[in-house]
Amino acid sequence: MKSTFQVHDAFQAAARPLYSVCRTRATELHVCEMPELSFAELSGGPYYILAGMLDANSLCSMDATCKLLRQLSRTNLGPWRALGSRAFHGVELEREGTFDQPDPNAEQGQCSRLKKSRVDWKVRYHHFKHSVPTFCSPFSGREITSVAHPDEVAYLRCRLCTDVVAEGCSQGVYLEVEVASNSDNLSMAVVDFEAGGCSSVTFSPDTGAVIRERKVREAPRKVEGAYIQPLPTVTTGRPFHGLMGLYLYQDRLAFFRRCELPATGLDREANPMQLQTPGMAQGCHLGPWETTGFVSDLDWAEGRRLTPCLAFRDEGAYRVRVVQIGAMPPLDVQKATRQDTKVTDWRTSWSDFDWEVGTPEVAASA
Repeated sequence: MKSTFQVHDAFQAAARPLYSVCRTRATELHVCEMPELSFAELSGGPYYILAGMLDANSLCSMDATCKLLRQLSRTNLGPWRALGSRAFHGVELEREGTFDQPDPNAEQGQCSRLKKSRVDWKVRYHHFKHSVPTFCSPFSGREITSVAHPDEVAYLRCRLCTDVVAEGCSQGVYLEVEVASNSDNLSMAVVDFEAGGCSSVTFSPDTGAVIRERKVREAPRKVEGAYIQPLPTVTTGRPFHGLMGLYLYQDRLAFFRRCELPATGLDREANPMQLQTPGMAQGCHLGPWETTGFVSDLDWAEGRRLTPCLAFRDEGAYRVRVVQIGAMPPLDVQKATRQDTKVTDWRTSWSDFDWEVGTPEVAASA
């Protein structure tokens, strides 16, 4: 009777020819069907999928590694166009169109003068990133430090595209501004002047009120409007300091504020790492975010473009900076509205008003 070891040796010997053939065939298949891959092999689709998951800094690093990938990234199908379409959804620059649809009639900007097929999407992304959160002349950049005249209005260079974020769109546009120094009183507004309208919706962070106005006559000036006060008046004893925001979602508007509060000694002992933002005064911290909820639709607006702006009541020194223009507000508006029983139904809570200013001659004779 054969031992176990002898049987094992017999099977091993019998398997050697088959093993040898399989090993040879596997080697041939490896040589014939598994060639070395290069970056060029990714250009047919996998690269666009992988690169679409990267942020701007990672894409810049990727571009620096390979000329081929750098060229692929800037094409119409590349990740720079996809990234910009998400980052600047619902926003356009004056005279330059939306990010994804350059205005062929633009007077400035190399990208917007060229056909879409020749647009360098990386250059356009960085142009939008630096230009969207800036103010128009006579102001410049994303920060205002001085206002020369009373009732000055600072318009942003970007426009909010109500048709792009219309009903059915899941992404809105959120604008946030930091007020680090405030000489008197300022407010945040959107106007429909781009299409020849004469209406506005304004949020006062001091009073917590939202005001809707429409100029019905120039001389003597007459304005019709309405107001609602979904948030309480700030009682810090000084002009508003902190953060304020505007959110456009589908056909509705909501506003936000986060007030700067003086920190007491007890507060500092309990939490020495109080949350502060750059520019905020030492010894102060930020309170919780508050929202008006959705307080207005867009029935008041002419056209499909709204211009965000800041209105200053008095001249003086200010430190006001655009923090971000993005897609997500700091609070879920619907959830915050459901939890806050003080938020009233904006459709029925507006109070009407109108005011009229006499001509200069009448005013002088009075």
